[in-house]
Amino acid sequence: MAKVPYKTYLTEEEIPKQWYNIRADMKEQHDPFLNPGTLQPITTEDLYPIFARELCKQEMDAETRYVDIPDGVLEFYRMFRPSPLIRAYNLEKALDTPAKIYYKFEGNNTSGSHKLNAAAAMAYYAKEEGLTSLTTETGAGQWGTALSQACAFYGLDLTVFMVKVSFEQKPFRKSVMETYGAKIIPSPSDTTEVGRAILAKDPTTGGSLGCAISEAIEKSLGDESCRYALGSVLNQVLLHQSVIGLESKIAMEKIGEYPDIVVGCAGGGSNLGGLMAAFMQDKLTGRHNSRFVAVEPASCPSMTRGRYAYDFCDTGKITPLAKMYTLGSQFIPSPNHAGGLRYHGMSPILSKLYHDGYMEAISAEQTRVFDAATLFCKREQILPAPESAHAIYGAVQEALKCREAGEAKTILFGLTGTGYFDMHAYAQYNDGTMSDYIPTDEDLQRGFDSLPKVE
Repeated sequence: MAKVPYKTYLTEEEIPKQWYNIRADMKEQHDPFLNPGTLQPITTEDLYPIFARELCKQEMDAETRYVDIPDGVLEFYRMFRPSPLIRAYNLEKALDTPAKIYYKFEGNNTSGSHKLNAAAAMAYYAKEEGLTSLTTETGAGQWGTALSQACAFYGLDLTVFMVKVSFEQKPFRKSVMETYGAKIIPSPSDTTEVGRAILAKDPTTGGSLGCAISEAIEKSLGDESCRYALGSVLNQVLLHQSVIGLESKIAMEKIGEYPDIVVGCAGGGSNLGGLMAAFMQDKLTGRHNSRFVAVEPASCPSMTRGRYAYDFCDTGKITPLAKMYTLGSQFIPSPNHAGGLRYHGMSPILSKLYHDGYMEAISAEQTRVFDAATLFCKREQILPAPESAHAIYGAVQEALKCREAGEAKTILFGLTGTGYFDMHAYAQYNDGTMSDYIPTDEDLQRGFDSLPKVE
């Protein structure tokens, strides 16, 4: 049998023409979003002031299995998709494992991440509706960069509220977003009521994604021609990111492979949800029984130590309530370097699948994650983003288990992006000044105390 190539590429014609809606095959749906004022289930119309209308429909749709990708989005996708499926031969050799390790590399675009898949859809639908601007938040800066690119392409103005600690750690991310025409504001800021309230409580706070979301939504609600765009967590985002898993499945079929284990980093759920969607469909419908492993930072362990409860999606308590694994909307994570994994909650879809036993979750300290990152970059010659390195860590752990058991399992993980804007983190790791922070039970309890009382 011929050796599997290092890289498996699809043709442009093989880019999926439809997104896959995993909700259509779930045995039970996640609990409904609730209106924060009445605590009653929200309607599609309730979301119209926040998101573009077509996105509101996608958010609430639990029945349509496949959604056509508009030609205007496919045109955008063709500039950077399909992305390669890569066999990590050299990492396998370094680990001395019988496991076969594959990764889907989403970093071959300016944003350096998978985020561009959803950004293109959101900007397209906003433009089609006649809107003129969007607002958003960003943690590590990948989502903000991706939406900056998409808004520039479709001709929309964009304001990005960037988590303050990331704003300070990654100044060149700001420069890239500004190159595409976006306005960048460190969050929390004095430009919104929510931001001013947070700063009054703690003037030195480094911020959080929950804070930045509150500010972005507040700004969008004040302008009829503006809407808000969220880069993770929501059903619509997992829908758009399903292109990752759909491509991965086609590529693996080309080489006669199917993953026994699918591993992804988990912050809000966009990357993992997108990577695993096509394979989770097979599990839900009884065709295959792969394992799915979410890897999150020990400093923000929403799945492994969080509560499955209704919570606000933002710190300012503006958004609808979602039933999800959460640390509480008032939880402020430590300013570690996994900026895109600092969100207090997890996608309602992934939370439901995890709660029902369809997937697993582990957490890891950032020094152990960077151990895996540096091993990977030395062997595979790609410098991974800290977020992506969590998936690498998880894949390495699974490969080592295979070595111990003598099992040649097939592992697929998502390499969500590159780490070229994360050199401050790598510098701290290399000079030994990087530290690990794991919240105590008391730290987490303060977040749990903020959970709304929902019967």
